[in-house]
Amino acid sequence: MDNNILNEINDLKKKRNAVILSHFYQRPEIQGIADFIGDSLELSRKAADTKADVVVFCGVHFMAETASILSPDKIVLLPNIGAGCPMAEMADYEGLKKLKEEHPEACIVSYVNTTADVKTLSDICCTSANAVKVVNTIPRDREIIFVPDKNLGRYVEKMTGRKLILWQGYCNTHNKLTVEEVLLTKERYPNAKVIAHPECREEVLDIADGVFSTSGMIKYVGESEAKEFIICTEDGILHQLQRKYLDKKFILPSNKLICPNMKKTKIEDVLYSLSNMKPEVRVSDDVREKAIIPIKRMLEIK
Repeated sequence: MDNNILNEINDLKKKRNAVILSHFYQRPEIQGIADFIGDSLELSRKAADTKADVVVFCGVHFMAETASILSPDKIVLLPNIGAGCPMAEMADYEGLKKLKEEHPEACIVSYVNTTADVKTLSDICCTSANAVKVVNTIPRDREIIFVPDKNLGRYVEKMTGRKLILWQGYCNTHNKLTVEEVLLTKERYPNAKVIAHPECREEVLDIADGVFSTSGMIKYVGESEAKEFIICTEDGILHQLQRKYLDKKFILPSNKLICPNMKKTKIEDVLYSLSNMKPEVRVSDDVREKAIIPIKRMLEIK
């Protein structure tokens, strides 16, 4: 990493009273300059609690939107404005509105991986870390519309014993991983524990030793006596796993586990963003006032 760039970023952070937040799937060098690294739930909480005036969000667009919704008094910067989330775009406002009209009494649970517009129609948000807990707070006699990830939705169905109305969205990266790839990797590493993100296909989750959010994976590895782990999620998490657990081996079952959008942000983008205070992501007040309700309901669940 260029020390001159690093020094400039640190100087600008102090000057702007800025905090850099990074998702686990970001490039290692981005994680290296972050003040806080986490999963979607942790980053949502951090964005809400930070005392900084400027939030530099190294993630994808919906994450920066969520930060803007939670902290309207702060400037939220997304260093690479092209970093979107195809899954978030799979759920559209008009389509969800129509589905709600067909199921007027249903509770809409939206994955935080949705646009701000979709959140305005939602009753409560969730992340992969708390989706089961969120659904369990809803009366069992009430219908639930779950958007947009069908794989996470099926996992929640299995864990809660409830039938959900599932939007047919998916994460391009996790959905590419096949059970055959995992089984072949398991043949090569028979003693390895298979841990999977709930955005993976149902058949992958069925053969996993554990299903966790990214933060949950890191915690599980730390508590496990196993020395080898097959990691069924985006490759960015390896940076934290290898840094924390030097005596353990981590194997990706596929070379397809790379999110092109999470990898768009480069160190130069962060420097440009702090230097020029853009690109800024700001959610309009009318959207924010509605979208904050389901997000806050999620954050109230411990």
